[in-house]
Amino acid sequence: MVALSKPLIEQFFMKPSKPNTNPLIFPTIPLIDLSKPESKQHLVKACQDFGFFKVVNHGVPTKFIKKLESEALKFFSSPLSTKEKAGPPDPFGYGNKRIGRNGDVGWVEYLLLNAKPESDYQRYLSVFEENPEIFQGVVNDYVTAVKKMACEILELLADEMKLQPRNVFSKLLMDEQSDSVFRVNHYPPCPEFQENERNGRKLVGFGEHTDPQIISVLRSNNTSGLEISLRDGSWMSVPADSDSFFINVGDSLQVMTNGRFKSVKHRVVANSTKSRVSMIYFGGPPLSEKIAPLPSLIQGEEDSLYKEFTWFEYKKSAFNTRLADNRLGLFEKITAT
Repeated sequence: MVALSKPLIEQFFMKPSKPNTNPLIFPTIPLIDLSKPESKQHLVKACQDFGFFKVVNHGVPTKFIKKLESEALKFFSSPLSTKEKAGPPDPFGYGNKRIGRNGDVGWVEYLLLNAKPESDYQRYLSVFEENPEIFQGVVNDYVTAVKKMACEILELLADEMKLQPRNVFSKLLMDEQSDSVFRVNHYPPCPEFQENERNGRKLVGFGEHTDPQIISVLRSNNTSGLEISLRDGSWMSVPADSDSFFINVGDSLQVMTNGRFKSVKHRVVANSTKSRVSMIYFGGPPLSEKIAPLPSLIQGEEDSLYKEFTWFEYKKSAFNTRLADNRLGLFEKITAT
């Protein structure tokens, strides 16, 4: 293990959260069975109240999940010198501890990939000395199945909200120019942080942020660490659940619904003894797509809360901010008082 200086170690910790004494503000994470006819209304309610939920009966084959987790663990267990052949990320590739280019760090290593099936993974495949094409096939199978599930969720939301056409959201993911990405995160254990944990300080795996895309689909191994921010500003730990997929509303979907759906701020807390692997599909629109509140969702004299922007403009703006910044703030309309 590489020895770390004290100033560097300090970057990986957050101050203890203020304890919350009101148990009523810790509601249960919505669990939605996609096979049930009433799932549509539950999905809309979850997007409005939480911006976050988990789904079962999602249709993603277990074999796809297990194969990808196995390949991910194989990659991350490789020597650092081997993994670094797939980096640094530009924007795709292998990254370690540094998140973005604005000073954010986390106790995490990751592999960021283009989610298009025809993407050239040659740079990363060279890391796999035996049967490198297996990795690309496993990623493609998984991403295809997860994208299908994400599109189904988006169409159920449109159904319940009486939006036309039904694919008003999902078509942006299905478009050949869709700017979707796939990320695999690994949060390794680090025993030297145990003393800080005993003092109530949390080890930052991935700092607090919202996801800028339309929808995010998360799967992790059976290790906790994910936390979401509630409306009162307190943080709620999300129990590990290896049978479900977790879904996040992204900033772009919040804008398209004129704020009805909420893009939830979330973070990952690592620990000193257990490793955590998570796999996230970020469903994004084409770069040229204009993002604005849907006219059919602006009722009566209600105003649009956001300026119109292209996904390219928002992505570029988000890339130039820190993780915890309010990325949508620059695109909100200022209402005259």
